[in-house]
This record gives sequence, structure tokens and C-alpha cells, in this order.
Amino acid sequence: MTSKEKAQLISILNSKIVSVKVDIEELQELIKPIPLDASIGRISRMDAINNRTINESSLREKKKILQRLEKALERSGDKDFGNCQKCGNEIPFGRLEYMPHVTRCVVCVG
Repeated sequence: MTSKEKAQLISILNSKIVSVKVDIEELQELIKPIPLDASIGRISRMDAINNRTINESSLREKKKILQRLEKALERSGDKDFGNCQKCGNEIPFGRLEYMPHVTRCVVCVG
């Protein structure tokens, strides 16, 4: 990986971390308990509970992604940053650009 690609990847990581943190804040608002006396209009309480469950699942996933992104940012100073942790080969930049938190190449994932 060139130093230009590494700088670009670090920028992508920082941008994605900010974006995921915003998503987490929004999801935390959506999973707040629904008061029993709240009028929720046409949506039934069961639909609201179902939506809350879906949002809780999304929140868990976003938190996992945030952890992976932050770990990737910590690893960005390592000499083997951008290499597959299983086989040691360089992970294609396009894959890292799309999913900067990955630690394995496509061959080793599959």
C-alpha cells in the first residue's frame, strides 16, 4: 500500500467512524421505551415494539462496526496494515476502501 493510499484509507476510517457514531445516536433515540400513555396514532403498539426490536438489532451491529473501525484506525500505524492477517498478502485497496475494517482478503474470508 502506498503512503497516499494509506492516508486516504485513514481519512475514510475517520469519516466512517463519525458517520457510524451519528447512526448510533439516532438508533439510541429510536429504542427509547414507549410510554403507555403515549398516543402513537395509527401505528399499533405491537408495530412500535417490533420496530424497536429491529432498531436494537441495528444498534448492536453499528456498535460492532464502530469497534472494528476504531481497531483498524489503531492498526493504521503498523507496518503490516492492509495485509491479510491470515495469509499475509496485501488486501486490495478497493476492498479496504469499501470496508476499511476488514482484516482478511477475499480468499481467506471465503
